[in-house]
Amino acid sequence: MDWDDIQRAWQASIKSAEAYLVSPWFYMQAGIILVAAGLSLAAASFLRARVDPASLAMGLPAPLRVLIRVLMNRAGTIIFALLISITRAVIVQAEVMRHGYLLSTAASLATAWVIIRLATGLIRNEFVVRAVSVTAWIVAALSIIGKLDDVAAALDSVAVPLGALRVTPLLVLKVAVSLGIALWLVGILGNFLESRITRSRDLTPSVQVLLVKMVRLLLMVGAFAVVMSAAGIDLSAFALFSGAIGVGLGFGLQKIVANFISGVILLADKSVKPGDLITIGDSSGKISAMNTRYISVAAGDGREILIPNEDLVTQRVVNWTYTNKNMLVKVNFATNYDADPNVVCKLAIDIAGKTASVASFKPPNCLLVEFAETCMKFTLTFWVADLDVGADNVRSEVMLKLWDAFKRENIRVPYPVREIRVRGNALPAGTVLDVQN
Repeated sequence: MDWDDIQRAWQASIKSAEAYLVSPWFYMQAGIILVAAGLSLAAASFLRARVDPASLAMGLPAPLRVLIRVLMNRAGTIIFALLISITRAVIVQAEVMRHGYLLSTAASLATAWVIIRLATGLIRNEFVVRAVSVTAWIVAALSIIGKLDDVAAALDSVAVPLGALRVTPLLVLKVAVSLGIALWLVGILGNFLESRITRSRDLTPSVQVLLVKMVRLLLMVGAFAVVMSAAGIDLSAFALFSGAIGVGLGFGLQKIVANFISGVILLADKSVKPGDLITIGDSSGKISAMNTRYISVAAGDGREILIPNEDLVTQRVVNWTYTNKNMLVKVNFATNYDADPNVVCKLAIDIAGKTASVASFKPPNCLLVEFAETCMKFTLTFWVADLDVGADNVRSEVMLKLWDAFKRENIRVPYPVREIRVRGNALPAGTVLDVQN
């Protein structure tokens, strides 16, 4: 069918519609539709005021709750379709009119709208629901009035050749609708598979993340290939675009590709995984998420540090929890020479051993490391088994307890002493020297 045939068909349809509009049966059916619309709105308002969908659906499975909610929201449309269908059957049975085409069309359109809204009731995105509902209803309306083939032919008559590919508005619409539905189904299936993978205890967190990303990528590629094949598009037509993408990856997107490949390597070799405490450069924190391009590190002070995956592969990374979550903590302190070093070491070991967050699998140790000019220097070492508590918090707690114990045992912490000698003439009487240590 060429463009002239389409124009002639539309002109014939317009003339037929003009002839139908001057018929008294048209106005009779239009009046019935208006009355039915008013009655359905009143009945729907009455039902919503008397019936609570939440209490009605209480205790029922989730699909039935969604069904009841959609039916209550579309009660007016359902009542309208029933009233129109019953009225048309009565009028045709009484031979007042033969067909009641307008009434039949109105009832079919209302029924199609209810069915479409029921079908889209499981979609949570309101924008997607409206877009899908309106598109499906337009297609259903064109099919009901018998103009779907004409509209499809008109959209297919305008084409833009791209090599061996013939691009038409009809093809674009088919691909867009099919791709939207396919991606929605891929999202549902991907979420289901992700929940199953993350619940598996036989897989490490890094392997779980790798599997989830690979599954989602494969599902999206498969959905795209299926949609293109279903639309009749030869995938070899994208050879030019794939070549251009390859050139772009080689020049402008090399960092993105490097980060993507580095992310796959990190997930495969398990050198870092979600929950690990790492230090890279001046950044330290716990890995909260591993993404395709970067990892997110929670610094503990409200900041989220985004580190490119390539940096973790090419730079030196300290993973505090690579094999276990144990961490050795050192506390350096000093006392004056009046204290007994044996007593000091025993006191420090007892304090560290009685601290709640200090690990018990290896006892604390205290060493006398230096006889300095003005003090004795000690090093207290102990292990922290749970880094979630924070090594700095445990170190601070032990140091506070050491301070209290030194005060109680009369052990002094050394401080610098300044001695001032005045030579020559004596100072005037009444001069006060203020010396700060």
